[in-house]
Amino acid sequence: MTLLFRLAASLALLTAILLWLEPQTLLAAFAAPEPLWLAAALTLTIPQVALSAWRWRITAGRLGAPLGSGEALCEYYVATFLNQILPGGVMGDATRAWRHARRQQTRASTTPPPGAAAWHAVIIERASGQLALLLVVLAALALAPELRVATAELLAVSGHGPGWITLAPMLLTIGGIAWWRGRAHIHRLRVAVREALLAREVFMRQVLASLLIVASYVGVYLCCMRMIGIDTPMAQAAPLVPWVLLAMAIPLSIAGWGVREGAAALLWQAVGLDPAEGVAISISYGVVILLSSLPGALILLHHAVPGAVRRS
Repeated sequence: MTLLFRLAASLALLTAILLWLEPQTLLAAFAAPEPLWLAAALTLTIPQVALSAWRWRITAGRLGAPLGSGEALCEYYVATFLNQILPGGVMGDATRAWRHARRQQTRASTTPPPGAAAWHAVIIERASGQLALLLVVLAALALAPELRVATAELLAVSGHGPGWITLAPMLLTIGGIAWWRGRAHIHRLRVAVREALLAREVFMRQVLASLLIVASYVGVYLCCMRMIGIDTPMAQAAPLVPWVLLAMAIPLSIAGWGVREGAAALLWQAVGLDPAEGVAISISYGVVILLSSLPGALILLHHAVPGAVRRS
C-alpha cells in the first residue's frame, strides 16, 4: 500500500507539473544532450559514493562494528540503488543497516548490544549528511539575496509558518511519547552520537566528508544543467540546488520524483528563471542518479544471498 501511495504521489505531482508548464514548454527546455557533461556527472558520482562509504566505515568503526572498505562500498551502492526504486528514499539505508546488523550478531563483544551499533552507524552517518546539507542551504540563503526574497515569498504564499505553529503541540506530544517509551534506546543513540560524530578525533572528518558529499551533489546537478544545454550562469543556479535537494528529503514519493521537480519549478520561477528549465534539470538529475546507482543492481544480481557481499 505504501509503495502504491508513493508511486501515485510521484505520478500525480509530475502530471500536475506537466499540466502547469505544458509538455511543449518542458520539451523545449531539453536541448541536444551533451555526452561529455553526462560523462562528467556520472564520473562525479563515483567519488561521491566512495566518500559516503568511507564516512559510514569510520562511523561504524567508532561504534565497534567494523566494515571492510570493499564491503562498505558494495553495500553503499546496493543501498543507493534500493533508495531509487523503493518508497521513502531510506529503504536502501535500512537494508544496509539490517545486513550489517546480521553480521554483527555473531560478535558478542559489540557495545551497545549486537546489531544495535550497525543501526546507529547508519542513522548517524545519514544524519551527518543531512546536517551538512542544512548548513549548505543556510549558506546559500546568506549568499543569494534573491533567494532570501524568493523563499520568504514562497513561505508566505504556502502558509508554512502558521502551519508549523499549529502542528507544533502535536509534534511535541508525539515526540514526548516516543521519548518516554524509548528512553533506553535514545540514551544509547545519544552515547553513539557523542562517540561517532561529536568526538574530537572524528568530528572534523565527519564534517569535511559530509560537506564534500553535498558539494558533489550540487556538482552533479550543475553538470546535468549543462548536459541538456541550459546556459544559466552556474553562480546563479548553484544556490538553488541545495534547496531542491532538501525538498527530496520529504518522504512523499519514490526517490524524490515529483517533489524534486515541483521544488525546482517553484524556485526557478521565484528567482526569475524559466521554471520549465528547472524541471528539465531536475528530471535529468533524477535519471543520472538512477544510472549511477546501477552498480548496486549488478551487485544484488551477483550476490543473490543476503549478506553475501565479500569483505575486503
